Amino acid sequence: MSDDAAPDRAGAPRPTATATGGDAGGPVRFAVVGSGWRAEFFLRMAVLMPERFAVVGVVSRTAQRGAEVTARWGAPTFRTVTDLLAATEPEVVVVSVPWDVTPVVTRELVEAGVPVLAETPPAPDAAGLRALWEQVGSSGLVQVAEHSPVMPAHDARHRLLQDGAIGQVTSVHISSTHMYHAVAVIRRLLGAGFGPVRITAQRFAAPLVNPRTRAGWTGDTDPAEVSTILALLDLGEGRSALYDFTDNQWHNPLRADRLLVRGSHGELLDDRVTRWLDGETVVDSPLVRSQTGVGQDLDGYDLEHLSFEGRVVYRNPFVGARLSDDDIAVATLLERTGAWVRGQGEPPYPLAEACQDHLVALAVEEAARTGQPVSTETEAWAG
Repeated sequence: MSDDAAPDRAGAPRPTATATGGDAGGPVRFAVVGSGWRAEFFLRMAVLMPERFAVVGVVSRTAQRGAEVTARWGAPTFRTVTDLLAATEPEVVVVSVPWDVTPVVTRELVEAGVPVLAETPPAPDAAGLRALWEQVGSSGLVQVAEHSPVMPAHDARHRLLQDGAIGQVTSVHISSTHMYHAVAVIRRLLGAGFGPVRITAQRFAAPLVNPRTRAGWTGDTDPAEVSTILALLDLGEGRSALYDFTDNQWHNPLRADRLLVRGSHGELLDDRVTRWLDGETVVDSPLVRSQTGVGQDLDGYDLEHLSFEGRVVYRNPFVGARLSDDDIAVATLLERTGAWVRGQGEPPYPLAEACQDHLVALAVEEAARTGQPVSTETEAWAG
């Protein structure tokens, strides 16, 4: 950062993230605190798209781990946030550490006046969320890396809903991802704000073969008992959601993703929209994915766009990088965060949104654990 644009690291943080952060046309310069599995998603973006993203440093707990990070990603490493900030000038710092450490590092960076992109969730429990909001909520410096709502298909679906394809959106049934990720998708598709939510839930155990985990194929051939949470969320004003998640659903190919969104004039089921057209006409139309590199297409495997009824409703901004949908979402967050820091874009996912997502997710877990209805209240971040 230039001297006149840099926050006062010795004093109070700036109230809003409007500083240009240096060359507004150059790559987003970011640092990462943490060096685990999720941190590597951000580091990978800088390797794949150096014209867009540049890692200026990584904080790792040990010198040995730091050497491994430098060897793999080419980024300098530091043992503490203080050392990082003394040697580098990141426009934003990604916090990718264990849940209970995230609030500590976030506060440290905000006190130094540095914009933050914190991994989900921003704090482990409801008390932690409230404490973090009280300490840093007014700073305007904290965004959260909630990537699920900006995955290409969800972004396209959101566009269709905003365009009124199925009228007033009233309910979401999601069986895909867990906790705050699922709640984030629910709230965005429903257009729900920060009002009270009433949850009833139950946990069920049933046998399921688990052929794959994050580590790869397991070789398992016999079913083992796994749990599924089914939860009903009443978000007020006639809006509802059904949450359905089975352990390891992200990796187990025996459990597919499913999404149903219903509205006053139709419904969206995964990638197909059934909608009212006029007094005597109901139509079915697919959400079509344009993917290169399939069959005799020699242009390389890449998402180009998603279209609906002949118009593009999502266009991949990173064509040529050959990214998975998850990586596209991570890159989108990084790019939007860079624009926000430079005063060129809206906040991508403010702390208040993430606090609400996790508060509701925690209530789902509590309702499933106790078998009793749980209600959230309007919190300070609703303001």
